[in-house]
Amino acid sequence: MGATWRHPGWARLALCLAGLVVSVYALHVKAARARDPHYRALCDVGTAISCSRVFSSRWGKGFGLVEHVLGPDSVLNQSNSLFGCIFYTLQLLLGCVHGHWASRLLVLSSLVSLAGSLYLAWILFFVLYDFCIVCITSYAINVGLTVLSFRGAQRARGKVKGQ
Repeated sequence: MGATWRHPGWARLALCLAGLVVSVYALHVKAARARDPHYRALCDVGTAISCSRVFSSRWGKGFGLVEHVLGPDSVLNQSNSLFGCIFYTLQLLLGCVHGHWASRLLVLSSLVSLAGSLYLAWILFFVLYDFCIVCITSYAINVGLTVLSFRGAQRARGKVKGQ
């Protein structure tokens, strides 16, 4: 019944590390843009392809929702990239735990990230009319982690039934 530690798997490790890199880069771009409004990030390819514009928008912080619900000074009104860093770290740590509860938390957190990705993709394309390479990369990473989480849960369920 107890949980044991294991290797998270190479695919989960690669996706979580890639997610962390993308999230830290997004934090860097947002901070650099806040210091210098004329800052041009590597991901700013043109007027319709600008990640720094997306990160600086009202949806780049607290998913554009926290400020309206909890106020601008809420501790939860942080950069989406910070939530990404927390999510990818959580996915990596839970992927190292061999246990039924960890498998369920991986699936649940993956589904939440997928819902957030769909919401932010809708904002990106239909509200901001932008294309953010960093954002699309994080959405793809979230889809990959969701697939891995469901596969892991199916394997865990199969082992329980087989015993």
